[in-house]
Amino acid sequence: QVQLVESGGGLVQAGGSLRLSCAASGRTFSRYAMAWFRQAPGKEREFVAAIKRTGSDVDYADSVKGRFTISRDNALNMVYLQMNSLKPEDTAVYSCAADPYDTLGVSVFEYDYWGQGTQVTVAS
Repeated sequence: QVQLVESGGGLVQAGGSLRLSCAASGRTFSRYAMAWFRQAPGKEREFVAAIKRTGSDVDYADSVKGRFTISRDNALNMVYLQMNSLKPEDTAVYSCAADPYDTLGVSVFEYDYWGQGTQVTVAS
């Protein structure tokens, strides 16, 4: 089992940047693919980015490609989401999630463990 805690959210102007962090507990962090999802008010949770357990492969939603970068540090049990060129439509609660099957899935049902989320608000 793994517990996840996100940080780094906040209020930023359009065009600005934020770096989200997700701290994982437990010694088995390196066994999980990790992902970021987001949920805006009144909308379903949607996939943002994912990274395989070794960091060898990543995937992004089309809406964030070229602007967001996912990375991980298995020695520190951390996963990050660098967000650049932020837009008002990026406003949402961002959550990290862990997948023990290392599939780079884009569905919420493929992830077994979730953090509580961190709010990102992009002002126009």
